[in-house]
Amino acid sequence: MPRLILSMVSALMITAQAAIAQQEEVVWVQIEAQPSLTQANEEIRKYASRLQDVNGFSLGGGWYGIALGPYTREDAETVLRAYRRDQLIPRDAYITFTSSFQSQFWPVGANLLNVALDPVQEATPAAVEAEVAATVQVTPAPELQLPDETPREARASEARLSRDEKKELQVWLQWSGHYNAAIDGAFGRGTRASMSAWQAANGYETTGVLTTLQRAALRDQYNAVLDGLGLRAVTNTEAGIEIKIPTEIVALKSTQYPFVTYAPSADIDAQVVLISQAGDQTTLFGLYDIMQTLELVPLEGPRERKNTSFVLVGEDATRISHTEVSLQAGEIKGFTLVWPAGDEERRRRVLSEMRASFQRIPGVLDPSAGAEAEQDIDLLSGLEIRRPKLSRSGFFIDAAGTVVTTAEAVGRCERVTIDGDHEADVLGANEQLGVAVLKPRTALAPMAVATFSERAPRLQSEVAVAGYSFEGVLGAPSVTYGTLADLSGLNGEENLSRLALTPLPGDAGGPVFDAGGSVLGMLLPKADGGTRVLPEDVSFAARGDAIRQLLGAEGISTAGSTIAAFMDPVDLTAHASDITVLVSCW
Repeated sequence: MPRLILSMVSALMITAQAAIAQQEEVVWVQIEAQPSLTQANEEIRKYASRLQDVNGFSLGGGWYGIALGPYTREDAETVLRAYRRDQLIPRDAYITFTSSFQSQFWPVGANLLNVALDPVQEATPAAVEAEVAATVQVTPAPELQLPDETPREARASEARLSRDEKKELQVWLQWSGHYNAAIDGAFGRGTRASMSAWQAANGYETTGVLTTLQRAALRDQYNAVLDGLGLRAVTNTEAGIEIKIPTEIVALKSTQYPFVTYAPSADIDAQVVLISQAGDQTTLFGLYDIMQTLELVPLEGPRERKNTSFVLVGEDATRISHTEVSLQAGEIKGFTLVWPAGDEERRRRVLSEMRASFQRIPGVLDPSAGAEAEQDIDLLSGLEIRRPKLSRSGFFIDAAGTVVTTAEAVGRCERVTIDGDHEADVLGANEQLGVAVLKPRTALAPMAVATFSERAPRLQSEVAVAGYSFEGVLGAPSVTYGTLADLSGLNGEENLSRLALTPLPGDAGGPVFDAGGSVLGMLLPKADGGTRVLPEDVSFAARGDAIRQLLGAEGISTAGSTIAAFMDPVDLTAHASDITVLVSCW
């Protein structure tokens, strides 16, 4: 009987202590967060060499945290104060909870996320008695720890790996930063040295042969970068494509021929587009051109087009876009991955998984797919078309395709184009006159070029301005009629003419014609008059003789005419269309 009473008292004490311990919430001291697993591993080794209780956890969103613990709240505050005081951890280290972490990557194979204890009710005598009875009747089995292999057993298990599995292991070692030779599946001196280096870095005996458990640990490290992305195979029977995509950060948005679009659904600004249509080489080449007009393919980056496939890579300050498309048996299929810039490790891994998993299955998108979707001039099959920063007008002044335009059209541009497709360089600009001269990078053959009037214009005579009034929305220039109000500017500027007409901003840079189709000058953009607002129909043009003088200084000859003639408005419109171009600033 005394023994039974003693057992009951001991059980009561143990249960009470457990209740008190469980009421102490488990916390951690987070000391760093790194944007890649490689950086996190480098930093965590430094801390582990001088501190105890060092752990590494995935935080989600591509970030990895380094934390000390687990502690009670009181112990954590003591550790935080002491380590800050001794400058062993950063000043901005703080106390956090287990819920902040997703999975543990350090130490390898450890998992301390389940140490969080739930609070319990105060123990009653009946509960203690029941727990004692349960303890007597059932003894929990200790957690089984599988013994690791001996070097001999490790070599035997390694020998059973296929060549592809050996290559994969080399890829993992390369990713971990310990292997920099060829991925050939041959385990020579270099591979053995990298295995030893990895073992040393992760606290294992350095044998140069990875055991089955060590290979699994290395694989888990390699795949930890994909945590939280939900990389899973999806099958789209409409498009006839099966592929792995990051399902936790993108979701199906629309299907509009020839694209199936998966838009961002989380805090990572990623996008996936599946491409599927029937066609031939001409269709493929047309798609290659179309893709480069889309906003999701930045202008800078390598491009490669072959007879039956193409690859487009676009990069800017915020994102990287990768497109792969191929033609097989009359079916054009492929994909685009858009990923935020600066997250290169995960982008490469996701792209690799998508490329390796891409499978063609029967079928292509029906041309009528998405026909019921709301139409938008700025969208192509649901994807945003790239638009220039600014578009203005210009006109050909010689047979080589040299263009005169407004200086406004070329200021602060990364790229300048003529008629949308032809890239051009700025030969020179005169800010005072407001005129710029462009030279196309590839030779152009204009239908016609400007002929400058050498006759003195008559006041109040009819003039016409040709220009892309709506900045390229319409496929051809418009013609706006008015009169020549003065041969100089409001302040007597001799290189300007004043016009009585009402153009739109896109008309700036366009040619000003007399009634016979000769060019009197170039329309200037509306000036910002500050507090002075001019009447709406007051416009100004750079005079033709001033433009010709500027071109002559650059060694560019132009055509002139002294013939007084009259051109029918229909013919004038056709003539204006031949020499007027759209100038776009990107």
